[in-house]
Amino acid sequence: MGAYTGTGTVEAVTGPKPRRRRMSGLSWLFVALLVFFVGAAAFTALVSPIRQGMHIVSQAPVTKSYIGIDEFNNTDQGVIINCVSVPGGPADKAGLVGGDVMLSFDGQKVENEKQMEDLMEKTPVGKTVDVEYLRDGAKKTAKLTTISNDEFKQLSKQFERRPEGRGQFGYEDGDAERVLVPGTNTYGVKLDTILRSRPADMAGVKEGDIVVEFDGVPIRTPDEFLMRVRRALPYNTVKVVVMRGEGDVKEKLEIPVKMGKQ
Repeated sequence: MGAYTGTGTVEAVTGPKPRRRRMSGLSWLFVALLVFFVGAAAFTALVSPIRQGMHIVSQAPVTKSYIGIDEFNNTDQGVIINCVSVPGGPADKAGLVGGDVMLSFDGQKVENEKQMEDLMEKTPVGKTVDVEYLRDGAKKTAKLTTISNDEFKQLSKQFERRPEGRGQFGYEDGDAERVLVPGTNTYGVKLDTILRSRPADMAGVKEGDIVVEFDGVPIRTPDEFLMRVRRALPYNTVKVVVMRGEGDVKEKLEIPVKMGKQ
């Protein structure tokens, strides 16, 4: 039974019903921030290992094999070797030279320089592979064993620091060009500028001569010729084979050249 209050209303004996307190706007903001930071921490903990794994994969070094060749260029038949870059490297030991056209490598047909680069990355270091190539139109085969980047650098340093120094021939490097010897399927290197009073000039080599052999090595590209000149021991005499003459009429000459020192 309620009690009369004098206001026309009856209240329960227990008194007025208490009012529910509402959270202020500042409290709601605090709760929202707490939920946000807890969620962010959980998300970071979940995603971080995944990102770290992706980073490790993307940064993993590629172990690439080397064969000691300076550059490959595309041809219709395969890729042509620009030059053998270091003495004692795999290509050098296998007898390859600039101008050779690589047809297959380790049983795989070679079609372009990009594919050759991919093969260098996929071939294990130290693997012996079969190489098929063309030289002056004739098909040949060879075996070579790939080396690591560290081994390649070591060979390069040994050559650069060779006590004997580099050989000097006496021509302008930029004035040599790859040309087809008239009447043959053989290329050589035409010398456009011979420096006066240098080894080649004193031996009788003339401007316009086409070098086809140097110290027993076939010469088919300017960079291969330059590399062979540098490899020659200073003051040693080497046999240089050139084609000389006007137009399509060429005479083959063997000229001994006493090398200078660079």
